[in-house]
Amino acid sequence: MHILRLLVLVSIVFISCNQAGDKTLPNTSGVTACNAGVHNDSLNTTPSGKIRGALLGTRFTSLQELKSVIQMEYHVGAITADSMPGENSFVSVRHCSNGREVVAMLATGTSQGDIYKAGYSGSIVDRLRLLFRCPYAVINRKDLERIYDLSRWNPEKYGGGDLAFLDLAKAAVENINTPELALINVRDTTEKGYFNSFNHMTAQAFITSCFSEVLADFIADAHERHNHPELISGKFTEAQILDLKEGPVDNYVDIINNEWGQELGKQLKAKYSINSETNWTPTLLADYMNDLQRYYSWAFQIGFKPFRPEDERVRRFSSKIQAVMYGR
Repeated sequence: MHILRLLVLVSIVFISCNQAGDKTLPNTSGVTACNAGVHNDSLNTTPSGKIRGALLGTRFTSLQELKSVIQMEYHVGAITADSMPGENSFVSVRHCSNGREVVAMLATGTSQGDIYKAGYSGSIVDRLRLLFRCPYAVINRKDLERIYDLSRWNPEKYGGGDLAFLDLAKAAVENINTPELALINVRDTTEKGYFNSFNHMTAQAFITSCFSEVLADFIADAHERHNHPELISGKFTEAQILDLKEGPVDNYVDIINNEWGQELGKQLKAKYSINSETNWTPTLLADYMNDLQRYYSWAFQIGFKPFRPEDERVRRFSSKIQAVMYGR
C-alpha cells in the first residue's frame, strides 16, 4: 500500500478532527427556534435592531453593544505557556433573530495558515503534521483547492478579468437601488458594511450549495482561527476591543453571518437541486444571486435591482465555476 494512503488510514483511525475545529463539540447544527428574549435583535432599540437575521458590523459601536444582540460563552481548556487557549477550548456564539437562532462553535485546531503552509510553502514535515492533526483537510484537499480558486483572482489560470466571490458581493452592493434607505447609516456603505456582510454570506452560501455545510464551516473556522485566535478565549487587548474594523466586533459579526450564509446555501441547494454535476449556466447563477439579494432586502430593509444572465460578471463567474468544478 502507498505510504501516504497508509498514513491517511492510520490518522483517521487514531486521530479526531471534526469540521469545526479538530475537537468534539456540542451538536448545534441547523437553525432552531428561539424565544424572543434579551438576545433577540428584532426587539433591540439600537440601530442593529432595525435589521433581521444577518448582521452589519457597522451598526455596532462597541463590543458591549454587540453583546446585547449575540450571546458568547467561553469554554477554556488547558492554557498554554503563551496564554493562548489550549486543548478543548471553544467559544459558542449564538444569534436569535425573528424567532430563529443560529449557533456557531469556534474551537482550537487547524488554521488556514496551517493548510496553506502544508499545501504550498511548507516542507514534508508540515504536510505530515497536517495529515496527523487534521486528516479531514487532506482527504478533502481537492475540494479545498477548488474553493480556493473560486475565492481568489487567478488570471494566469482563468484568463484576464478573472472574478472571485468578492466580485459577486461587490456587484450586489452596486445593485442597491434605494439610497434613501441604504444611506441612513453612512458607515454601512464602507468596506465593513454591506460589502463585508454580502461577501461572507455569498461565499458561505456557494460553498454550502456546491460542496457541503461541513466543508463551509471548516473553512470559515480555519480562517477565523488563523487571523484572531483570541476569539476562542475572549482575552482581547484594549486596542483590539476598540478596533471596530478588525477587532472582535467585526469578527464575531463575520462568524454569525457565516452561519446565516450556510443556512441560505442549504435552502438554495435544495431549491435548485444543486449537486456535483450541476451546470452553472448564467441563468442559474443570476437566479441564485437574486435569491441572495431577496434575503438581504428582507434582512437590511433595502432594495436591489436584479442580476441578469447577460450581465458580464454573471457570465464570467458562471464560466469560472464550470472551469473550476469540471475543467470546462
